Amino acid sequence: MARCTAPSQGHRTASGRAACPACGGRYGGYSYSSYRSNPYPTYSSPSYSSPGSSGGGRSSSGGSSRSVKPRWSRASSSVLYTPAEVLALTPIRESVEKQASLDLRDAFLCHAWDDRLGPAKELHDLLEASGVKVWFSEKDVGLGVPLMRAIDKGLAKSRIGIVLVTPALLRRLPTESIADKELSALLAGERIVPIVHNTTYEALREVSPLLASRSGLSTAENSMAEVAAKLADLVAI
Repeated sequence: MARCTAPSQGHRTASGRAACPACGGRYGGYSYSSYRSNPYPTYSSPSYSSPGSSGGGRSSSGGSSRSVKPRWSRASSSVLYTPAEVLALTPIRESVEKQASLDLRDAFLCHAWDDRLGPAKELHDLLEASGVKVWFSEKDVGLGVPLMRAIDKGLAKSRIGIVLVTPALLRRLPTESIADKELSALLAGERIVPIVHNTTYEALREVSPLLASRSGLSTAENSMAEVAAKLADLVAI
């Protein structure tokens, strides 16, 4: 029987989970919390179409690099995903579709304070340029507004949560910072996408095993612009 590599190597990104000889990407779409309540979850395979290209996708962990278009991509979209990314992001997309009729922001961007003028702003600007409505503390918390209350409202009024995992965030989380409180709220649902930037899932697992159990995207495999394009495609209604 094939052994799961998670205890020794982790499932890393979505493509890393797909490369596990035991799991083979089958469980890329459920969270650690759902595993605890049901160790044998069932999940219908997401539908996607292949553009006929076997190149273009990237995976640092040996997963399939074949490029595909998921069912949610619009006909005009040129964004391609790996099959493992489709598996990981399909539950997030289903959550977006269920909330399509609600007047919500597309995404809440959780980030470390240190990143607010660096990678967090870069990701925010790329998403906004792609038409994504992002709740971002740098622009959505006005002078004199209680920060935690503003964040609470932002979380409640956003379809999905994006967690920008950087070395700065890993330093902040153990101190029970604002980012830690945002993350705790996001982990309570099934609508969180971690974006690992300039660090690794192994480092994240040392700080937050629960967040590390969620499959997401990594700038080691995609540029920040590609990550933003995939997120914009994911939340487009």
